[in-house]
Amino acid sequence: MSEDRDNSPKLRPAGKNGGPLFTEKIGPNGYVWWYIDALSDDGQYGLTIIAFIGSVFSPYYAWARNRAAPHGASPYDHCAINVALYDGLSNSPSRTGRRHGHRWAMTERTWRHVAASDDTFRVGPSSLHWDGERLTIDIDEISLPFPATLRGRVVVKPIGIWQDSYRLDEAGDHFWRPIAPIASVTVEMDAPRIAWRGTAYVDSNVGTAPLESAFVRWDWSRGKQIPPDTEVKDDAGSPESTFVVYDVHRTDGTNLTLAKTFRVSPTGMATTGDFVSPRHQKLPTTAWGIHRATACDAGTFATVVKTVEDTPFYARSVVRSVINQAPMVAVHESLSLSRFRSRWVQCLLPFKMPRRR
Repeated sequence: MSEDRDNSPKLRPAGKNGGPLFTEKIGPNGYVWWYIDALSDDGQYGLTIIAFIGSVFSPYYAWARNRAAPHGASPYDHCAINVALYDGLSNSPSRTGRRHGHRWAMTERTWRHVAASDDTFRVGPSSLHWDGERLTIDIDEISLPFPATLRGRVVVKPIGIWQDSYRLDEAGDHFWRPIAPIASVTVEMDAPRIAWRGTAYVDSNVGTAPLESAFVRWDWSRGKQIPPDTEVKDDAGSPESTFVVYDVHRTDGTNLTLAKTFRVSPTGMATTGDFVSPRHQKLPTTAWGIHRATACDAGTFATVVKTVEDTPFYARSVVRSVINQAPMVAVHESLSLSRFRSRWVQCLLPFKMPRRR
């Protein structure tokens, strides 16, 4: 196994004040996504939103690519806004006295239901809008597998903007850009009726080929330091710094570990640093048999606070670990592209990912 000798950052097209640009051009078989995750200040709630052009986890897009070979399929015919809302991440009593559980929605739509400008991306009734200072997401979806309305507004306010993108594969077909790894969030949902504030993270990935053509699996996490003498439920972490670790296993047999620190000084200066990632420590395998691992200092232990997504090829969790002697709470993801490629997984996915033409 080998590590990349050179992973110099590059600049991707950006929107107003360096924010997301929703008209970035994507070719056949390609994709771009904008990812947002958030944790409430009290540790009770969580949220992820992923807006896709060329939905990388869509069985419909995979089948379309196979049918359209060698010319490729249009990513604009496979768009979606995935929303996942989590309640009950901590064991503390709910402020409202009730739990709303887990709601998840991802309806794929064709180009007829999609509109994009530099600052706005709309898929069906849901949309993202960047005004140069904040990202506003209006959600109007039906969650599955038990149909229920998922409607509300999420406003993300970056604390610093980063413009560098980092290559994830040897060929340079796949790039990751941490747009706003440090941000605040306000969540106001009408259905279910939930309102909270917390910390957030925004990034974007872009590629010219399917993920499974370049990667076997990866583990990714973005962590916030837990302030001394406090509990996670009281403070999800200082808003001034975020740690991100990518551990990527490629189809060519090489590996890549990216370990980045993003900081904003008291004067508002945004900086990026590299650190040597501790060895990844194994986490419990999920019910679907997905292997998980996360960076954690030697002599300390990583634990899963909550597994919030457990699917045949993908797991999302909230974990605690220690990095560079700092206790962390992190959003963690494990992705198996070899599992995603399997026929039985492709046949299961439409039950949670309906498609509207």
